Amino acid sequence: MSAGTLIKIYKLSQVNTPDQVGEGETIPLTKVKRELARTVELTLKKYRRQTTAEAIQKTGRTIAINSTDEKLVSSVRKDIKKSFYDVMAKGTGTASGTTLQSVLAKSWGVVQKFYDDMDATPIYFVSSDDVADYLGTAQITMQTVFGWTYIENFLGLGTAVVTPNLAKGKTIATAQENIACAYVPASGGDLAESFDLTADETGIVGMTHQIATDNASITTLIMSGVVFYPELLDGVVVGSITGA
Repeated sequence: MSAGTLIKIYKLSQVNTPDQVGEGETIPLTKVKRELARTVELTLKKYRRQTTAEAIQKTGRTIAINSTDEKLVSSVRKDIKKSFYDVMAKGTGTASGTTLQSVLAKSWGVVQKFYDDMDATPIYFVSSDDVADYLGTAQITMQTVFGWTYIENFLGLGTAVVTPNLAKGKTIATAQENIACAYVPASGGDLAESFDLTADETGIVGMTHQIATDNASITTLIMSGVVFYPELLDGVVVGSITGA
């Protein structure tokens, strides 16, 4: 999508529950209301840093440019993740329990009920602090892709994404099909071609370099425009671990 696009997140609610009628009688209408719950703007974020000739001469190109660029890209990705969890935390579904297992089990139940008429695949987001506590009593295998750490079939309930962006004692659950992504292409689009951007492995962060002969430096330009969001906020369950 283009920068400036407004992403609309909705909430569904059933307005009434009509009584059943007898044979041949008119069936009352069941009304379901779709309301706008939140609007998120897809903005293009820009970052720039400079590496001088002296810095390259002192430490070499790998450290002066490449390693520092990687650090900046990592920071950009962290901001993207944080904004995602900020939106997900606005979910209106709730669940609670005394342990991580019990909260996720109850969250699974709420997700199953909400998506009862859909082919939904549950996904959970859990705090790295709570997973660390769980590791004290059990062994699990974690995997990482594009900087996201996850556990397949966690507790037999589905995929769990482990993140330090959630506070200890907080969980988030929804259906994978409820998560959407809008982004400004970091390669192949007009923006990328105009600035000669090269995308990272995720395809959502673009980078280019320019030599400045007037001050003997190399400028790094990074651009990213991406929003991960749930299409239905009431299809997101925010859980709380209350303790024993």
